[in-house]
Amino acid sequence: MANTQTIAHQLAEILSKYHADYIEAHIEESQTSHITYRGRELESIGKTTSVGGNVRALVSSGWGFTSFNSFSDLPRRVELAVEQARLAGSKENKLALVAPVVDTILTTTNNNPVTMPLAEKKQLLDQYNDIIWKTPKIQTSIIAYGDSFKKTIFLSSLGSYIEQDRSDIALRLAAVATEDSEVQQVGLSLGSRGDFDKVTSLHHQVEQMAQHAVELLSAPQVKGGEYTVVLDPVLAGVFVHEAFGHLSESDFVYENEQLRDIMTLGRKFGSSELNIVDDATIPGLRGSYKYDDEGVPAAKTYLVKEGKLVGRLHSRETAARMNEMPTGNARAINYRYPPIVRMTNTYIEPRAASFEDLIGDIKEGIYAKNWYGGTTSMEMFTFSAGEAYMIRDGKLAEPVRPVTLTGNVFTTLANIDAIADDLDMNQGGGCGKGGQVPLPVSNGSPHIRIRHCLVGGR
Repeated sequence: MANTQTIAHQLAEILSKYHADYIEAHIEESQTSHITYRGRELESIGKTTSVGGNVRALVSSGWGFTSFNSFSDLPRRVELAVEQARLAGSKENKLALVAPVVDTILTTTNNNPVTMPLAEKKQLLDQYNDIIWKTPKIQTSIIAYGDSFKKTIFLSSLGSYIEQDRSDIALRLAAVATEDSEVQQVGLSLGSRGDFDKVTSLHHQVEQMAQHAVELLSAPQVKGGEYTVVLDPVLAGVFVHEAFGHLSESDFVYENEQLRDIMTLGRKFGSSELNIVDDATIPGLRGSYKYDDEGVPAAKTYLVKEGKLVGRLHSRETAARMNEMPTGNARAINYRYPPIVRMTNTYIEPRAASFEDLIGDIKEGIYAKNWYGGTTSMEMFTFSAGEAYMIRDGKLAEPVRPVTLTGNVFTTLANIDAIADDLDMNQGGGCGKGGQVPLPVSNGSPHIRIRHCLVGGR
């Protein structure tokens, strides 16, 4: 990366020559590969490399931003960002103060999954596709694999100079079964920070996924209504990320008066057992890093502690506007975008109960696992579970068709009355916001029990 280091040092000198309240720049070099199947056929396979950068300038309250994939005429790139900021800014700027950082955080060179031959990756995915298609009544399937290795340099007019790299792997499989007019789908989603072993040896899980899609064709449908529901760590993690985590991103909060009234610090949202955390400092998770894309150190941030709202996620700008501390949550998917407030690794902390404790006193309820999809609108949500089972007299009973869960996130948080001790982090998928998708994140939870949950059915 010697060439981009040289460019970064040149850019640092250029930044000092322009008058703005603040200027920052990113230089990025990335490698990616992907393999996708649709049905029996290989749809797309390839490998790409890219190099580029951006400059972001603040003048008064206005931001200017320019991205580029050519390093010719760097002074003009900086000048353009400053000119845009002057046009946009008319009020006093607000940007939380942070200390400048000079640091280098590089992983081992053998942690780059992109260097692994595409033929070896395809051979594994061919095996998974063959397993799916050996299952009777499968109508179609999807396999989407992607990996990346990215090196970045962040520099600012404050004097920061930070080199970081990161690897990422994501794999999503889905099997769709049909019979007569019935259609059922089951999916499997995994990921890692560059460890390809995490997506190997899944042959049995892929077989179970395809078989379960077929089994669901003849499974009964739940009668719609209000139930006590137990969520597994995957679905509970998606719930806390989608339904609550996005409401904790402060760019949403300070721009929305209604949300500011709802998300008041100190407000009680759940029992004293409920703690919700966003933590980018956990080693090895897809949402982890040492510094965010504004050069702010990563942090562990409690959003809810003992049932009360105690924090939210910030960039330097949102922290200053709301008179709070920056949390290191400004992230961009790549150099083509400016950083915005994003989650990292978001989860519900475990407590002392066992899974058996959670279901033991339920006369009739539902155990919902995995996820299929969902939507949120402010505090309202609808999620589709990937699997569901009846709970009868404190025991797991027959499988049923996947269910939808609907409700108000704050009412639902208040209705969580038991939290297990088995925290698990889901590394699959990616987060989307502001056109930047898929951003590597993880989310998780122990098993949780929710009273009075509205379940869609027949």
